[in-house]
Amino acid sequence: MTVVDKTVKGPTVLIQEDLCKGCGLCIDICPPGVLRQDSKLNHLGFHPAIYTGQWCNACGLCFYACPEPGAIVVIKPSREER
Repeated sequence: MTVVDKTVKGPTVLIQEDLCKGCGLCIDICPPGVLRQDSKLNHLGFHPAIYTGQWCNACGLCFYACPEPGAIVVIKPSREER
């Protein structure tokens, strides 16, 4: 289960690093280029994708490109939360 921080004011991507196998599909498909490969290994021995923390437009392409169920969650706040 992913816990969402209520202070998030814009679109964001949450990546469960322990589920990511480092395939890079989400990184390749991201239009604004806000994802990158981490230099650290996760517990599976892969370099997971990480969110850089800016400019996400919540398009969801990373979510649909990811072959690992639950590894990526895209959050698009409602207009009132922005």
